[in-house]
Amino acid sequence: MVPMSTVASIIHKWKKFRTTRTLPRAGRPSKLSDRGKRALVREVTKNPMVTLSELQRTSVERGEPSRRTTISAAIHQSGLYGREARRKPLLSQRHMAARLEFAKMHLKDSQTMRNKILWSDETKIELFGVNARRHVWRKPGTAHHQANTSLQ
Repeated sequence: MVPMSTVASIIHKWKKFRTTRTLPRAGRPSKLSDRGKRALVREVTKNPMVTLSELQRTSVERGEPSRRTTISAAIHQSGLYGREARRKPLLSQRHMAARLEFAKMHLKDSQTMRNKILWSDETKIELFGVNARRHVWRKPGTAHHQANTSLQ
């Protein structure tokens, strides 16, 4: 059974173009195969910090050499975009447990006692060395919870 919308679109195409063949589309077809695109997306989701140059090298190894712009476009079509990695590492299970223990220990402290505690966050400030920005591939509006061992 063929859906009514399919029949309607074929009739419309016949009335407009006098043919039912697939018409040429605008733009050049992609040099990357569907298999190559899937391999790129798989590699990016496995390692979000991979660079376009590294992806280009792996595409050459796969026997499907492509330009960086082609690779970037293929990744964008899958819904992944380059974003800046978070500057602070996420809390580990050990840190969460230590914070919970601290909160339980000081639950009954008075306000004057709490005011004496020096509060700080876990921001890393690098005086000497490279504090470079790191880029990751991710879907917009999502923050992947990965351990950034290079930032700790």
